[in-house]
Amino acid sequence: MPVITTIEDLRVLAEKRVPRMFYDYADSGSWTESTYRANESDFQKIKLRQRVAVNMENRSTASTMVGQQVAMPVAIAPTGLTGMQHADGEILAARAAKKFGVPFTLSTMSICSIEDVAEHAGQGFWFQLYVMKDKGFIERLIDRAKAANCGALVLTLDLQILGQRHKDLKNGLSAPPKLTIKNMINIASKPRWALGMLGTPRRQFGNIVGHVTGVADMSSLSSWTASQFDPGLNWGDVEWIKKRWGGKLILKGIQDVDDARMAVQSGADALIVSNHGGRQLDGAQSSIEALPAIVDAVGQQIEVHMDGGIRSGQDVVKARALGAKGVYIGRSMLYGLGAMGEAGVTKALEIIHKELDLTMAFCGRTQMETVDKTILLPGTFPTGQ
Repeated sequence: MPVITTIEDLRVLAEKRVPRMFYDYADSGSWTESTYRANESDFQKIKLRQRVAVNMENRSTASTMVGQQVAMPVAIAPTGLTGMQHADGEILAARAAKKFGVPFTLSTMSICSIEDVAEHAGQGFWFQLYVMKDKGFIERLIDRAKAANCGALVLTLDLQILGQRHKDLKNGLSAPPKLTIKNMINIASKPRWALGMLGTPRRQFGNIVGHVTGVADMSSLSSWTASQFDPGLNWGDVEWIKKRWGGKLILKGIQDVDDARMAVQSGADALIVSNHGGRQLDGAQSSIEALPAIVDAVGQQIEVHMDGGIRSGQDVVKARALGAKGVYIGRSMLYGLGAMGEAGVTKALEIIHKELDLTMAFCGRTQMETVDKTILLPGTFPTGQ
C-alpha cells in the first residue's frame, strides 16, 4: 500500500480502483473543462505571508457553519452517484464526516437514500435538493429530509439544465452500468469495486426509485430525470421551498453579485459561491475568483460559503482569508472514497485538516476566526474590484 500524504495520492489510487465511467463522472467538467481546471489552478496563484516568532500553542481549527459547530470550516459537498464510487458510498462518507465533526451533504441524486443514510450513519446530515417539475415529489423529499432531522437544506440553483460533459456521453454513463462488453472488461479489472457492489442492494437512485409514480427501475429513470429537472426554477420557488422546509436554508450555485443580493432577499441563511465544479457553464469564473466581490457585496448580511477546487488545507485557509465562512469538498472526498472507502474519506479529511492547521501556524494564526486577508501577499489574490 502506498504512503498517502496528499489528495492527489488518493486521486491516483481511485483512478486505479473505480470503473472508468464513474471515475470520469467525478473527475471531469463540461465542454473544454477550462472552468474545472481554473477552480484548482487559481488557488495556486494566491501566495501566503509566512510569520515567525509567534506563539503557536493551543491552535484550533474549530468554527461554525450556519450555527453548527464544526471541527474545521469544511463540509462534504453533495455529489451524485457517490454510491457508485464505492459500495454504500454515501453511508460511508456520512459516517466518516460525523466521526470527524464536519457536515455531510447528501445529494438528491444519491445511490443510498435519505432513510439509508439516517439509519446507518445517523441523523443530522444535510440534504441537497434539486427542483423537479413534479412538485409533489419535491414536497415529499423535503418531508423525508425533515423526518431524518437533516440539519440544513442545500438548494442547488445552477442545474435547471445540464451542462454537456463529453466523457459521460462517451462512456454511456448509467447507474447501475449497462452490461456492455467494454464495461464488463473494465469492471473485471476492478475486483474490489465489483465485490463491494455484489454485496449491496444499493445500485440505483435511492431517493427516486420507488418514490415517484412510474419510476420502478432504471429503464424509466433516465427519461424521467431528463424531463423532470425544472428549467422554470425561479426565486418564487426558493420562497416556497424555504417555507415548506422551515429550517436552515443554503443556496448553492451563486456566481454573480446580483444573484447574491437576491439570495439575501430570499431569506436564506447562507449561499455557496459555486460553479458546480466546472460542470455547468464552461468559461465561467473560478469560484475563488468570484468569491471576494460577493463577500464585499453581501458578506455582512448572509453567511458566504464556497466550493470548487479545494484540494488542500491551504486552499481552505485562502478561501477563509477571502471571506468564506466555510468551504465544501466534493472531488477530494470522492477520491478518498474511491481509493479506500470510509477510511479514504477519513484520510482526505485528515490531510486537509493537517495542512489547514500547519498553514495557519506558519501564517501566525492560532484561531480560525483570526484568518483574514492580512495573511495573503498583496497583489497575488483576487480583490473583487
